[in-house]
Amino acid sequence: MRFLARRPRLTNEPMAQRDEIRQRNLMFIYNSDDTKCIELLRMKRAPFFQLCDLFRSRVLLNDSIHISIEEQVAMFLHVVGHNQRFRVIGLSFRRSTETISRYFREVLFAVGELRNEMILPASSATPTKILHSPRWNPFFKDCVGAIDGTHILARVPTSEKAAFIGRKQTTTQNVMAAVDFDLRFTYVLAGWEGSAHDALILTDALERDDGLTVPQGKYYLVDAGYAAKPGFLPPYRSTRYHLREFGTRRPQNPKELFNLRHSALKVTVERAFGALKNRFRMLYNKHFHPYPTQVKLVLACCILHNWILRHGLDEHVPSEAAVEANPGNDLGNDENHPDNVAWVAMRDTIANQMWAARAALNG
Repeated sequence: MRFLARRPRLTNEPMAQRDEIRQRNLMFIYNSDDTKCIELLRMKRAPFFQLCDLFRSRVLLNDSIHISIEEQVAMFLHVVGHNQRFRVIGLSFRRSTETISRYFREVLFAVGELRNEMILPASSATPTKILHSPRWNPFFKDCVGAIDGTHILARVPTSEKAAFIGRKQTTTQNVMAAVDFDLRFTYVLAGWEGSAHDALILTDALERDDGLTVPQGKYYLVDAGYAAKPGFLPPYRSTRYHLREFGTRRPQNPKELFNLRHSALKVTVERAFGALKNRFRMLYNKHFHPYPTQVKLVLACCILHNWILRHGLDEHVPSEAAVEANPGNDLGNDENHPDNVAWVAMRDTIANQMWAARAALNG
């Protein structure tokens, strides 16, 4: 009691002054140019305000006399975009940790409600990128996108850590995604343990009621960790794959040429993952949230990624030269991943057609 009696009394700053500081901070965020807005909110001003208007019109979020929808969304974007704790956000926005936590959950729910209209299945039409390129058309005319997995750092209870130890010996969740050639996510399955194999996650995605679907007669490009089967076309195993592996030496046979062009197309999914992690830094760090929330946050970031791409590319999207397609694990003749004979034959046909077309062009 004596100790408490000696403690100096803490006084709160006047509410009017606190509100004035908050409003100046918000005006700086909202009224900055696109460059500053991308830095602070991870997106340009137009998609930010249109997103807030969408939430308002659908009553997914509500303005109150104390806090606007714009401020709610801005706080959420600061958390996921800069991986900041609630108490740090509280200093910037002059809000209590409880207030930030409450509105963070509400915005996360609102973003999740956009999933079915923002993450749409791939179109069955030949992608423009393939249609207008002699490198890929007509050889990949039935390809609708690329599929791969990425590991997101995860925080899980000690009793569950063993199952979440990924390839880099840290706890992760393994996220599988399908991406079209406009860098948009067309399917996302998050939440699997870091130790789970990509092929197992793909099987789960195909078996779910709301799972991955492949348009009739079409296929996705996948890495060597998957089997060649209807709807999924991997590269040749034990064959050069990346451009850097070729150096100044040109492809020497149909298999190498197929792998080189497969890699040049499949790099799209790596660019999408790169843009996602560059924009939302929370995905590069261990979360401060329960695991179910961590899974929802991955989905929310994918939804926001697609929303932002409606307004064009920006500095967070890496160029094709900056990334390489993941060749995947060379499974060799692993009996647990048998290739479909018909699809192996189709891959050989595509490779031979590429080789013949290249020879005719050079001849």
